[in-house]
Amino acid sequence: MTAVQPSSQNNGRKIRYAVVGLGWFAQEAALPAFVNAENSELVALVSDDPTKLKELSQHYGIQHTYSYEEYEDCLTSGEIDAVYIALPNHLHCEYTVRAANQSIHVLCEKPMAVTEDECEQMIRACDSNGVKLMIAYRLHLEPANLAAVEVVQSGQIGEPRVFNSMFSQQVEAGNIRMRQATGGGTLDDIGIYCINAARYLFQDEPIEVFAAAASKEEPRFSEVEEMASAIMRFPNERLASFTVSFGAASTSTYQVVGTEGDLRLDQAYSWQGEIKHYLTVGGEQQEKSFSDHDQLAAEFTYFSDCILQDKAPEPSGAEGLIDVRIIRALYRSIDQGVPVQIEHSGRSERPTSQQAIKRPPSQGSPDLIHAASPGGQ
Repeated sequence: MTAVQPSSQNNGRKIRYAVVGLGWFAQEAALPAFVNAENSELVALVSDDPTKLKELSQHYGIQHTYSYEEYEDCLTSGEIDAVYIALPNHLHCEYTVRAANQSIHVLCEKPMAVTEDECEQMIRACDSNGVKLMIAYRLHLEPANLAAVEVVQSGQIGEPRVFNSMFSQQVEAGNIRMRQATGGGTLDDIGIYCINAARYLFQDEPIEVFAAAASKEEPRFSEVEEMASAIMRFPNERLASFTVSFGAASTSTYQVVGTEGDLRLDQAYSWQGEIKHYLTVGGEQQEKSFSDHDQLAAEFTYFSDCILQDKAPEPSGAEGLIDVRIIRALYRSIDQGVPVQIEHSGRSERPTSQQAIKRPPSQGSPDLIHAASPGGQ
């Protein structure tokens, strides 16, 4: 698989971004990525933390900073073309709709929103204002995951029958992922990766889901579950299962088992570092490594190219809505203790190797301002 380059017919024009929300991931991954996104420019920051605004604007040479109360001023300033929304999940809908209403394009972190209704509001606002909406599924541009799609669909492992995944980490008490009011929880935060991977590997949508949750009696799990396990039934009697946890050692892996072989990915969902394939067919295993690269730079490059070339982003609002619908069904299953059926309108767009983009890895780790990783480091 060869990573393709975005369109080069932009006459040097760059899409100007405001980053909205300056938490850990925005500081660690998004802000440094603009240096490797040649068609994208960071021009504004939005946060309610004056220290973040002062120090980060100085570090990155940003002239325009705004508080959340001044968000509308940012949108109407004429300084930006797009926003990257890295806010807590419960604010995604409001800040997307407000941007769309001012004709500003939106790249929104996943999960797209907390409810299906919010997702639909976001889609309607962007459609009615003629702006692009992309949900930040960075793995839809990531070479190792796209190569996995290619392997599974090529028939090398026979007919794909089973998907299984484990994604876990230790999350400290007080982290926003532990707060129910802001849309936290294992399924919304990390389960969405497993759900989405099963969908792009099977190239289909689940029709029924079942889930269970478990928690140790620790104060940090007073609002959201410590862990959740899920089973998703796909058409043609295929099953996908996964477990996600905020209270276990760090893991990030999935395996697809077919009638003639299997493919396993280690560090499958990571936003940085090497990802490895282990392909086993006929008892013989092949190992392949995919080197580290800047996944956020690839994401900005792709979305900017969609704007400049007037192309519809593949990980669209429709993609985000499907995952939120599945997450809500899984939580209903946990609450009711029964399987829950899901109806889908159908989706033909899937990530393919043709949209793989690779950018040089970020150099070093930036100093964080009033922010910490989920594990507190």
